[in-house]
Amino acid sequence: MPVARKRSATIRDVAKAAAVSTATVSKFVNGGQRFSADVEARVTQAVQDLGWSLNPMARSITTGQTGNIGIVILDIRNPHFTSMVKGAARGAAAAGLNLIVADAAESKAPELAVLRALARRVDGLIVSARLPEPVLQALYDSGTPVVFYGGPPPNPAYHSVCCDNRLAGRMLGRHLRDRGHRRIGYLGFPTAPWSAERWQGVQDAFAGEDAHFTAHEATAPVAAEGERLASLVLLAGERPDAVVAFNDLLALGLLAEARALGVRVPEQVALAGFDNIDYGRLGSPTLTSVDMASEAVGETAMQRLAELIQGAPPAPEQHAHVLDCRLMVRESTTRRPPG
Repeated sequence: MPVARKRSATIRDVAKAAAVSTATVSKFVNGGQRFSADVEARVTQAVQDLGWSLNPMARSITTGQTGNIGIVILDIRNPHFTSMVKGAARGAAAAGLNLIVADAAESKAPELAVLRALARRVDGLIVSARLPEPVLQALYDSGTPVVFYGGPPPNPAYHSVCCDNRLAGRMLGRHLRDRGHRRIGYLGFPTAPWSAERWQGVQDAFAGEDAHFTAHEATAPVAAEGERLASLVLLAGERPDAVVAFNDLLALGLLAEARALGVRVPEQVALAGFDNIDYGRLGSPTLTSVDMASEAVGETAMQRLAELIQGAPPAPEQHAHVLDCRLMVRESTTRRPPG
C-alpha cells in the first residue's frame, strides 16, 4: 500500500497560522515591507513551525528577483580569486542570496553573449574591471546591477571595489629601497591595467635615487609563465638586485626556476609579488608580497551589490570603494645586496 506523502506547507498555511494575509507574508519574507513587531513575530513563528520557505521560482515571478548573484572570476586555479569567492560567498549568505561562480579561464576575448546570458539568471553581477572596455560598458548599460573588482574601471560611474594598486607598488618599492636595492626588475602582465599602476608605484618609491629599472611582459599571470621567463629576467644582461612580479603566481614560478638556474633567493636576488596567496608563505624561502585584501574585496563587492539591488546606491563620490592593502615582508627580500 503506497504511503501518503505529507503535503508541504504553502504560503496560505503560513498566513492562516499567523492570522494575516498571504500578501503580508510575501512582503515580509521578501523584505519588501516592515510590519509591527507582533505581526512579524507571528509570521516568523508560523514559518518556523511549518518549515515553509518561499519557492525561488515563485519568488522570481512575484518580485522579479531570483535571489541569485553571479561572480565572474578570471582563473579559478588562482588562490587570489578563490579567496575572493570565499569573501563573496560570506557576503551572499549574510544577505540571504545564492552565489553562482563563473570562470573566465583568463580568456583574452570574453564572450559578451555568455555574460549577458548569466545576467539574465541573476539579480546582479560581480565582474573583473580587467575585461575590455566595450564589455564593461555593455554590462553597465544592460541595467543589471554590476560591481567591478581588481582596479578602478575606466568610467567613474561604475561601481567598484579594489585596493590602490599604485600605493601597493609604492609600499613594496620603499621596502626594497630601504634594503639597499637599486637595480629593479619587473615581470608585468600588460593585459591588466593595474599592472602598470603597480610598476609605477614601485618606481615612485625610488624618486631621487640612482636606480635602474627593467621591465618584462608575461603573456599570462600564471606560475608557468614565471618559469618560462626566469632566464630572461635573471640571466640576460646585468642581474637585478630585486625582481617584482605582477602577482604571486608569477613570482613563485620565477622562484622555482631560479633554483634550477642556480640563482639564490634572496642571497643573489630579492623577489616579491602581489596578492599574498597562501602558497607564498608556505614555500622556501617564504615570499614577500602585498596583501590585496582578496577576501575583503569579494565580501565588500557583495555588500555593495546587495545595496544596489535593494535600490539604495551610494552617492556618486562613493562609487569607487578602495580597501587597504598591506605589505607582508618575508624571507625572499630579507638579505641586502652585496656591497
